[in-house]
Amino acid sequence: MPRFISIVRIDETTAPAEGPSPELGRRMGELIEEITKAGVMLDTAGLLPSAQGKRVRWEGGRTSVTDGPFTESKEVIGGYALMQCKDMAEAVEWAKKFLQVHEEYWTVTCEVREIAEG
Repeated sequence: MPRFISIVRIDETTAPAEGPSPELGRRMGELIEEITKAGVMLDTAGLLPSAQGKRVRWEGGRTSVTDGPFTESKEVIGGYALMQCKDMAEAVEWAKKFLQVHEEYWTVTCEVREIAEG
């Protein structure tokens, strides 16, 4: 069965400074339990804010390191989910469910990609 990664992108300007609400945490926990019981979830995690990250870039034969936050980006990677689904359509449906547990003030995008096997 193919594996998919859902790369969660968030607009940090719409995320509350105190982090996700307890209600969002509860709904997310319920969804993770549902997707795990369905045998789909392989791994998932959220990431700390981009202010605590670094970008390492290779260009022109040199590396450079940039400290977060990454102000040139409107959206940053906020987490991921690694899933095993029968096809892309199923992976997209799970991504939609994930997005729908967020309150309406969040701006969240899931980029769903199949993992190249072999």
